[in-house]
Amino acid sequence: MRYYLGIDNGGTTTKAALYDKNGTEICVASRATDMIAPQPNFCERNMDDMWAANCEVIREIFERSGVDPAEVAAIACCGHGKGLYLWGKDDRPVMNGILSADNRAWEYPVKWEKDGTAKKLYEYTCQSIMSCQPVALLAWLRDHRPELVDQVKYIFACKDYVRFRLTGEAYAEMTDISGTNLLNLHTREYDPRILELLGLTAFEGCLPPLRKSSDICGYVTESAAAQTGLRPGTPVAGGMFDIDACAIAVDAADTSKICMIAGTWSINEYIRPQPVLDGSVRLNSLFCDPAYYLIEESSPTSAGNNQWYINNLLPEAAKEAKASGKSIYDVANGWVEPISPAEFCPVFLPFILASNVHPNAKGSFVGITANHTRAHITRSVYEGIAFCHRYHLERLLKSRTEPVDCIRLAGGVAHSPVWVQMFADICGIAVQTADVGETGAMGCAITAAVAVGDYEDYHAGAKGMVKLGKRVEPRAEWVPVYNEKYKLYCNVINALDGAWDGIQNFIDGKPV
Repeated sequence: MRYYLGIDNGGTTTKAALYDKNGTEICVASRATDMIAPQPNFCERNMDDMWAANCEVIREIFERSGVDPAEVAAIACCGHGKGLYLWGKDDRPVMNGILSADNRAWEYPVKWEKDGTAKKLYEYTCQSIMSCQPVALLAWLRDHRPELVDQVKYIFACKDYVRFRLTGEAYAEMTDISGTNLLNLHTREYDPRILELLGLTAFEGCLPPLRKSSDICGYVTESAAAQTGLRPGTPVAGGMFDIDACAIAVDAADTSKICMIAGTWSINEYIRPQPVLDGSVRLNSLFCDPAYYLIEESSPTSAGNNQWYINNLLPEAAKEAKASGKSIYDVANGWVEPISPAEFCPVFLPFILASNVHPNAKGSFVGITANHTRAHITRSVYEGIAFCHRYHLERLLKSRTEPVDCIRLAGGVAHSPVWVQMFADICGIAVQTADVGETGAMGCAITAAVAVGDYEDYHAGAKGMVKLGKRVEPRAEWVPVYNEKYKLYCNVINALDGAWDGIQNFIDGKPV
């Protein structure tokens, strides 16, 4: 029997999952990964702890499944995009890894927009600049931790770092690196003019060689095998940005579909043969299928907000649910479902981690009254996250030349029927999920199968391994109600626009 191992390092969890050629999920193992927040706007992860978590979940796969590691035909990794993982010349991490929810470098995109740098950069990269991208974080490092610059040997994306620890070989895979503003999207190569424009030439020698998603990028080393239980010499494919993996895993690698991923980030994307160059969307990147570009609207404004809400405002409810053998997520769904969409719940802005409307916007509940219960607040969190996805969707729709057949939904939200229906009603488009527990890992498994020739390409792999769930249509009676609620959501955003800088100034100890 041949199996494929997918490894997914997200914003909050490290997962490994094993699949056979029919897409059967043999075993899944996961570990919550600590987020380090030493000060406001900082979001980090200890890189050694992260590697240890990967080793643990891989070992658990073999312990629980009973599968012989020799039967693993190939491995592929995915992970959160953006962020920064630096490997040092002393063969140690230079500092903590920086997660994609980090906002310490928020001033750099603002500055580069004002002085014209962003416009010049767009000519090469076809992207707006985000504070969590390596270009902004490297500029922050240059200015705030200059003593570390000369120590950097490799600049990695999250999953490229994990693959490096598995194989000992350093590469930058195309889907991830193309979303960093470090790659010329026209030539699909590094371009020294980019680093020169941003004042980052000190890092020119730190960018690893480029590889495609399905390229074999090394083999499991003896050292990694001892730590993970893998067989030495197992092929490791390039892998991909997790949003590419999820699109593959829900069979959305089709120009008629839009893929939404509701995890830590609100990811909204579709593929097309050419990039969108009119500025109507924030990011173009290279898709894992080289024939397409991935058109993306995204921000760290999705279900990570719900996790914060549960952890910080519902800890007792979570404990009670666990004690009674229930899931707090099922309990929350049970609170939300009986409340009519026509009932007003507070407007929730899902900006706990960062924002897609203003660099300093913060999470907010607006409109709380005495009749509101925690069920209403929970529903407001659900609605606010879905509204934020719609905010991105409307930008994407402006760039499309053909109608959308459906939205393929992935991420934690896809496991909640209540939330799936809400997404369909709020977006006014049918929503379909895939019958898979771990979409990122599944996308990796398909990539691993393609890398070793067991499937001809991603389309064949998806057809052979993906099982789609029920298609959920928007309910005609509630679409206009949600349209009115969405107007309220946008009005609140506009009304608070002038408050955010004062809040950030107060946090920074500056005059409001």
